Amino acid sequence: MRATRVVQKILANYEGETPGVKANLCRMLMNGKLGGTGKMIILPVDQGFEHGPARSFAPNPAGYDPHYHYQLAIDAGLNAFAAPLGLLEAGADTYAGQIPLILKANSANSLMPSEAPKDQAVTASVDDALRLGCAAIGFTIYPGSSAGNGMFEEIAEIRREAAAKGLATVIWSYPRGEALDKAGETAVDIAAYAAQIAALLGAHVIKIKLSTDHLSLGEAKKVYEAENIDIASQAARVKNCMDAAFNGRRIVVFSGGAKKGADSVFDDARAIRDGGGNGSIIGRNSFQRDKADALAMLGKLVDIYKGKA
Repeated sequence: MRATRVVQKILANYEGETPGVKANLCRMLMNGKLGGTGKMIILPVDQGFEHGPARSFAPNPAGYDPHYHYQLAIDAGLNAFAAPLGLLEAGADTYAGQIPLILKANSANSLMPSEAPKDQAVTASVDDALRLGCAAIGFTIYPGSSAGNGMFEEIAEIRREAAAKGLATVIWSYPRGEALDKAGETAVDIAAYAAQIAALLGAHVIKIKLSTDHLSLGEAKKVYEAENIDIASQAARVKNCMDAAFNGRRIVVFSGGAKKGADSVFDDARAIRDGGGNGSIIGRNSFQRDKADALAMLGKLVDIYKGKA
């Protein structure tokens, strides 16, 4: 497999990284229907831990089976498949080598009391990822939580070990916690801040949410207004977050969120593409549809990122 010039240019942004890390980034960037384009679509299936099985899989009961998600990601020609330890183990032998894997190494759950600080438990290790043949480890941080600094320290250690052993690191950077109200969680200044924090922690791939035009931080709002930073459209807000990710020197994918209409999913993808983002990490909006609908939707997303739709 020879990396395209587009992929080579992306990999050149990761100065100081080991050949192993770059090789695994290359594996993901060159895999599937978007291979070689510099764009990515990743299937994440950690929602059973986060939201519980019924909320995650009852809309499409085939999703209770881990093999379903492996096969969906493969049949759709996606770049990678991300999931917690147990789910990956349940299909690792059957699907070995057929799609790059990302081991989600920490998780939260909906059974925690609402007054508890927003946090996630570390549930897997770098050695687990190596044993399963993964290309990367994944980890969530919650900027805005009183537990945030501890999460930053955890991923700093795990990222260091992963890089030393040749694995890439994907950071889910989700603003959440006591410092933020609901509007602040998706405010554009907070989203850009979250992308910057993930980049500074050494993320090779950053996962953030699409943002609104709300500005949450008073001091940041003054700067956005004084510098006339364009945040009027979704594409402009994507660009603002890409600027925060080292001026686009880091791969940034945007989450799909809760299930919604296909047209909204397509509009989001066009905004990500037009704003210079690298792609989508889309879970419930794919696996909660029946397989035929999911494959059709994912196929159109591929066309959008290729500039064909």
